[in-house]
Amino acid sequence: MLVVVNRREENLPEGMSLAEFIGSKGLEPGEFIFILNEFVIEREQVGSIILKENDRLEVLRFVGGG
Repeated sequence: MLVVVNRREENLPEGMSLAEFIGSKGLEPGEFIFILNEFVIEREQVGSIILKENDRLEVLRFVGGG
């Protein structure tokens, strides 16, 4: 299935969860913000979200500073 990730089309397996996607990319969930179809995804929701054809996912690195 095609999913747009950071404005690039990616072909992902049908039924892939957001958690599986994050793991496949080697990302640490606590270091990123995930926006799916213009909605910010809470960390607790990551495991329950199944990606669908034509979803739009933005993966943004959380940067803190002082």
